[in-house]
Amino acid sequence: MDPTYWHLIMLLAWALDLNNVDGRTHFYMDQSPATSPAYPPLVPSDPSVDAPAPAPVAAPPSTSKCVFDVTSSGAIGDGSNDDTVAFMAAWKAACAVESGVLLAPSGYTFVITSTIFSGPCKPGLVFQVDGVLMPPNGPDCWPESDSKKQWLVFYRLHQMTLTGTGTIEGNGREWWELPCKPHRGPGGSTLPGPCDSPALIRFFMSSNLVVSGLCIQNSPQFHMKFDGCEGVLIDKLSISSPKLSPNTDGIHIENTKYVGIYNSVIANGDDCISIGPGCSNVDVEGVTCGPSHGISIGSLGVQNSQACVSNITVRNAMIKDSDNGVRIKTWQGGMGSVSGIVFENIQMENVRNCIIIDQYYCLTKACRNQTSAVYLTDVSYSNIKGTYDVRSPPIHFACSDTVPCTNITMSEVELLPHEGELVDDPFCWNSYGTQQTLTIPPIDCLQDGEPQSVGEVSTYGGGC
Repeated sequence: MDPTYWHLIMLLAWALDLNNVDGRTHFYMDQSPATSPAYPPLVPSDPSVDAPAPAPVAAPPSTSKCVFDVTSSGAIGDGSNDDTVAFMAAWKAACAVESGVLLAPSGYTFVITSTIFSGPCKPGLVFQVDGVLMPPNGPDCWPESDSKKQWLVFYRLHQMTLTGTGTIEGNGREWWELPCKPHRGPGGSTLPGPCDSPALIRFFMSSNLVVSGLCIQNSPQFHMKFDGCEGVLIDKLSISSPKLSPNTDGIHIENTKYVGIYNSVIANGDDCISIGPGCSNVDVEGVTCGPSHGISIGSLGVQNSQACVSNITVRNAMIKDSDNGVRIKTWQGGMGSVSGIVFENIQMENVRNCIIIDQYYCLTKACRNQTSAVYLTDVSYSNIKGTYDVRSPPIHFACSDTVPCTNITMSEVELLPHEGELVDDPFCWNSYGTQQTLTIPPIDCLQDGEPQSVGEVSTYGGGC
């Protein structure tokens, strides 16, 4: 690596106070400071370079001489006029210079339509939102020619930062009320018909990305998606939408590697963080979730597909007032494997299904039992404490009839009723592992050791 670039990264890390003077990072949640997490490595520009480079770091726009203010390109920022053309002009200019900055300044509300901000661009590009940025207000205002599946797309970019002190407002309420959304029809039913709703922000086929500092809220569907990316740092985000807003996952990743999600607060109507197929080396730390559907790996293996997920760590997190805590969910009939999963130092507060493995995930009553399954192994739960909603057992391990879950380890798991008394005991099916300490409530159904057929089971990895 160029020594000048290394020196610049160290200066920027100091300027941003990613590691403060006592060598620690302080979370938003109410807990003791923890040692600063090891950020995911940059992905080298040259694929032949094997040695990991330092973490991606957001460059402060004020240090750059190449700031392209969208108002100078003609943006009105009055909350009603379409500023898309001005944003594209500023993007084109910033993309063409090293460390260029597209600036959406404070004091303005900018409206832009569904847009793809594509590269390649010069390295160090910063998209800074200090004002308010939002899409048209609801499906009736959405241009007919625009995609209804996505709003802001960042495509084929390397060393790019999305940051700022402003707000990205999704204007999602009218999308949530479409009759095709869950339980929006008469009597709580769901009506047929087109139901496309845009994901708010999507990064696609990009590397060495930083997203930090922003308030992102009220997305029509997923707030933020990463697909086919490598080297992602997410830090100090606030993501929010109402508890009953459908399919509003906070951060979703799939086919993405080397990801760090830190020091963020997420409240929404679906998974707080969802980790899909093709993900590995994901580190989640200092995140507060709730209300939400918890932190999920999956769903995996839909329509008999292969799903490979490995080396996922979630630690020093708070999950509160949520339908699930930490969850792994797979469809029957899939193949592949989930391995190397660590859930550590997680506080639960009034959470239903605190710890759950569900290999019978299904959205209809017509799902049938199948032989093939995604193989789950090496899943660790350590220091998981707090309170649970007594409507469901706090621990639920429902593994495939034919492909057991193996090497589940539990240590310092202590979960007490939030209100009332436990009705059903923890549930296990075809689950093997070890209790390193007494679990509260006791989980006597977890089988010791490994199944006799474990040698055959390992072949279900399906080429992962």
